[in-house]
Amino acid sequence: MNTPKEQGYRFPAEWERHSATWLSWPHKEASWPGKLESIYPVYAQFVRAVSEGETVCINVNDAMMRKHAEGYLVAAGVDLSKISFFLHPTNDAWCRDHGPAFLVNGKANNKAIVDWGYNAWGGKYPPYDLDDNIPTLIAKHYGIPCFYPNIIMEGGSVEFNGHGTVLTTKACLLNPNRNPHLTQNQIEKYLRDYYCIDQVLWLQEGIEGDDTDGHIDDLTRFVNEDTVVTIVADSASHPDYHVLKANVKALESMRLLNGKPLNIIELPMPGLLYEQGQILPCSYANFYISNAAVVVPIYEDAHDDKALEKLSACFKDRKVIGLNSKDIIWGFGSFHCLSQQEPE
Repeated sequence: MNTPKEQGYRFPAEWERHSATWLSWPHKEASWPGKLESIYPVYAQFVRAVSEGETVCINVNDAMMRKHAEGYLVAAGVDLSKISFFLHPTNDAWCRDHGPAFLVNGKANNKAIVDWGYNAWGGKYPPYDLDDNIPTLIAKHYGIPCFYPNIIMEGGSVEFNGHGTVLTTKACLLNPNRNPHLTQNQIEKYLRDYYCIDQVLWLQEGIEGDDTDGHIDDLTRFVNEDTVVTIVADSASHPDYHVLKANVKALESMRLLNGKPLNIIELPMPGLLYEQGQILPCSYANFYISNAAVVVPIYEDAHDDKALEKLSACFKDRKVIGLNSKDIIWGFGSFHCLSQQEPE
């Protein structure tokens, strides 16, 4: 009875009720060179949208950073009574990947956290020691169990349907810069034991500009137990056209634990966006599902409205809100990458 799965835990789907959303306040200039201050107004709008339905917990480095954050939140109309600040120092803002993976086991208020190892996407952006410690700090604050698989795993690399299935990519999880000592079968066992699932479905490659080596949350997302949205490019000249077409074909061949095929809804790919000569990983799939709203990155692009329309049809019980991500995406991530849910 050592692993979370053996102890009866589960990892809820993102659309299940949250008690909170966790964020780490952005502060690393190198993540948004020349644009750090410009991301705060939209980031604060994101906090406001999420806080309308749940508490937002924000990791900050010190009292000065908290005051800085409060200024932007108040300017965006955020009710600060919905915000809880934690003096948990971080290196960067990507809480999806360094934040706590919360498990529940069906008993009232009985939660646990999985503290996966974190190495900033294969050691690309040191230092990352503070980020790697965040899940343990949160577990200590709550006084709840914390499990340590002792392998590298990032929240943006895995996507769950809440009924025993996880979707991921070989480009990321099998990359030798993560866990070179593990085989695919061994990684699947870790996913089963610590994310408490029964089935791993694999896609291949990620999109251009994605410095995470192919996170699933830029590609394909579950919107209910047996339905996914997946991004597609509308022109063969798009650099991601063939990769995304191959992903659709792979999804069509997959079967869930109950034997059913996936319902597949295609989301358009926004047009190419560059910054300082670099292609940016713009994707409408990097939305975040909160209690009150689904917050979708948009890019002042001709495909924005179509993407919002399709996602609105998927989430009829929530507002679907598009927020301009043209500055935030310069950090190579958006709203899903920045957030981590805490289930009820």
